[in-house]
Amino acid sequence: MGSAVSVEKHKGYLLRNLVFLALVLFATLLAGVPAARATSLEAHAYKIAGDASRVRIVMQFDREPEPRWFLLRGPHRLVVDLPETTFRLDHADLKPHGLVANARFGAVKGGVSRLVISAKGPFSVEKVDVLPNEDAKGYRLAIDLVSVSAAAFDQALADQALVTASSQSTPKTERLPEASKRFVIVLDPGHGGADGGAEGAAGTVEKAVTLAFAKELREVLEATGKYDVSMTRESDQFLRLDDRVRIARERSADLLVSIHADTINLKGIRGATVYTVSDKASDPEAEALAIRENLADQVAGIDIQEADTEVADILVDLIRRETHSFSIRFARTLVGELTHSIGVINNPHRFAGFRVLKAPDVPSVLVELGYLSNAKDEKLLQDADWRRKAAESISKAVAIFAGSRAGAG
Repeated sequence: MGSAVSVEKHKGYLLRNLVFLALVLFATLLAGVPAARATSLEAHAYKIAGDASRVRIVMQFDREPEPRWFLLRGPHRLVVDLPETTFRLDHADLKPHGLVANARFGAVKGGVSRLVISAKGPFSVEKVDVLPNEDAKGYRLAIDLVSVSAAAFDQALADQALVTASSQSTPKTERLPEASKRFVIVLDPGHGGADGGAEGAAGTVEKAVTLAFAKELREVLEATGKYDVSMTRESDQFLRLDDRVRIARERSADLLVSIHADTINLKGIRGATVYTVSDKASDPEAEALAIRENLADQVAGIDIQEADTEVADILVDLIRRETHSFSIRFARTLVGELTHSIGVINNPHRFAGFRVLKAPDVPSVLVELGYLSNAKDEKLLQDADWRRKAAESISKAVAIFAGSRAGAG
């Protein structure tokens, strides 16, 4: 009987040890994979605001991330490396927006997670900030990207290579110093593609007139041998307004000339008009024209996503006084040349809030060659000799403006 009790006690002792060993083994397994996962960051939101000239990207994290970033080319990309992160993002939020063509994320080796932002063109990284949320738990990663020239992006890559072969935490430079270079002009034929613009009584369509004239003007300017001239579009192609601005900035343009031929209810009004940008229109007609031109994206069936208040304020602030004064200087010179060649309307220098003129560092004007609502103007816009005369007048104004800029430099 005592022997049987001893065996039972021994079995109980053995069972308790086996249970203890099993619990230890289970705890060890839990401490292996799941515990490592529990230490990973969590990204639970991705928002973007802005346009083709400037965007702000904001990602929310449950804890403070420690990002490292670097640039790549072909296509132009910003790569942000993070500690191991679980991305709980809505893929719908990652769709193309403004300057950003796409965004991707995933894990790379060594417990590193990566966010890759591809841009539509060269850009500078203005800021990468990690900030605590004021009204909620967690942190946010804020990234500000700004469209720049290809040369400026290449310089940023060169600076990056000097700092480190892999990544950096702060951008070294945004733009190249203004070394001696040829004067760069970007011509912007208004409208295109699904957006035909205005139409004259005789069937003349604005998008065709502006493209034909821009090509002739390019020939006249290139014939001088003094300028590098390019166009925002060279075919019947639709471009968003902010894409036109982006192209001018990418090419480090010294001048943007946007070309139009609008209509107006008063058919007796004819002649050329030159516009510069302003928050307040010079007159109701200028304001109405700006509204029509700014709705070009909606005409083509594109949903315009307005930036949030903060980004919008930044965009407004970036219209620097110096650039604006240069725009006005060229506008006045151009009005003087056009007055003596093809004729202008009363008060020919006007201003309104044209989005296409809002490049912060590119002097810009919008030229209404004439009004398709006026039979005489519509006929002249189809006349090769008249167009040549207008192109030569613009070329003379450019020569005066470029000469003054070179002298000032």
